[in-house]
Amino acid sequence: MTAPIFGIVGWKNSGKTTLMARLIDEFTARGLVVSAIKHAHHSFDIDHPGRDSYRFRESGARQVALVSPRRWALMHELHDEQKPELEDVLAHIGPCDLVLVEGYKKGPHPKIEARSPRSLTQDRLSDDDPNIVAVASDSDTDTGGLPGFNVDDIEGIADFIAGHLGIGDAARKKDDAKAS
Repeated sequence: MTAPIFGIVGWKNSGKTTLMARLIDEFTARGLVVSAIKHAHHSFDIDHPGRDSYRFRESGARQVALVSPRRWALMHELHDEQKPELEDVLAHIGPCDLVLVEGYKKGPHPKIEARSPRSLTQDRLSDDDPNIVAVASDSDTDTGGLPGFNVDDIEGIADFIAGHLGIGDAARKKDDAKAS
């Protein structure tokens, strides 16, 4: 069974990453196992010149796994391959109760749109995406009839997401069990 997926989308500087981190904190505190995926529009490295893993990639390894007693990471060099679709990335996610996705604006999963006056673009994504089911903002904004939340109402946003995905009871039961 695939874990329920919920996305956070918005323009640059809209507060997506902060909202994601705070929601991960909230759902984890409720006892859920959460996985996170971030879609980046730019190149990134998790290792650096001179490191062993960097040398392996530079030598042509397609995949390099870094493993330690505290975590592991798998890097896959795309070379001439297309960037993977969200479904391809999800196939590599281990068992969890919830997958939160930052980005993948065009994905078919339910999403909340983060908005802020600090954002470089003020166009509403929800106007063109029926999968956006709510809006979170740090200022007054026209939600176009969608449920709206202040970005600081993390508990309310988490309750909305849990209810929308039908995981509300599971989250509450785990939270109640921890309190006992």
